[in-house]
Amino acid sequence: MRILVTGAAGFIGSALSERLLARGDEVLGYDNVNGYYDPALKEARLARLTPHPQFGFVRAALEDRAALEQAFADFRPQRVVNLAAQAGVRYSIENPHAYVESNLVGFINILEACRHGKVEHLVYASSSSVYGANRKLPFSVRDPVDHPVSLYAATKKANELMAHTYSHLYALPTTGLRFFTVYGPWGRPDMALFLFTKKILAGEPIEVFNHGKHTRDFTYIDDIVEGVIRTLDRAPGGDPAFDALAPNAATSSAPYRVYNIGNHQPVELAHYIEVLEAKLGRKAEKILLPLQPGDVPDTHADVEELARDTGYSPATTVETGVGRFVDWYRDFYAR
Repeated sequence: MRILVTGAAGFIGSALSERLLARGDEVLGYDNVNGYYDPALKEARLARLTPHPQFGFVRAALEDRAALEQAFADFRPQRVVNLAAQAGVRYSIENPHAYVESNLVGFINILEACRHGKVEHLVYASSSSVYGANRKLPFSVRDPVDHPVSLYAATKKANELMAHTYSHLYALPTTGLRFFTVYGPWGRPDMALFLFTKKILAGEPIEVFNHGKHTRDFTYIDDIVEGVIRTLDRAPGGDPAFDALAPNAATSSAPYRVYNIGNHQPVELAHYIEVLEAKLGRKAEKILLPLQPGDVPDTHADVEELARDTGYSPATTVETGVGRFVDWYRDFYAR
């Protein structure tokens, strides 16, 4: 298939593109390679993809409507995976406009391009952050998500609503994936595992929010990519069991689905740090701090629907995943 992957220089996008190319798909990557975090890491990810004869690349932003429309016109993708977005919960408190431009304006540009390009299936990144103030665990896609606690989360919920509108009005098959704390080799430098590893190896203290007591459904990158591909290959139709008098938030009479994609095995942050210390062979000096604005105490993904519909079955433990990240980090940064 011809698959357009936005955010192809990003953590998930580059890993997904690599897997799609390996199975024989033609991939057009689209990314503005911005400076939210070290562009050199993004360029290094791209350098692993660009030699492949079936890979093309457009360097532009989602909010650049003309560039996006031209990419669609030239490549004529059959399917699209939209992973490009302004990420980060805490950053959204400091720079709200960046989220409106990339996550809202950029996403309407994607939807319009998919509509006019007669795309067979749009898969897009949502986030576990949409659960916001919800406290019932595990988080289920059947639950309402009307109380976001960060603008980032609000933009991701908005993406789900916008996608449903296009599925309903134009019969565009869309699937939203609520990612749960993705980690692994080639990961993002603004995420805890990367930050902790860098500081522990440098002999610097690490900041541990909520005194390390909160839990996260840490999900290894290979499991995430497997789930994305399984979803991409299965374009949704209308749910024949959908009841408008008792609606299921995750489905619709339109060709629309929302899934959790996580490990279904929450781990306390304190234990995650212990695993990292063991893999590095060093103890961390910890600065214990309260929970930060916009953060939630716990995440736990109910992946029943994704497992039922696609056979998704995450299998990587944090011990294995963290070990692979540490091996990659030492090699990449020659530590």
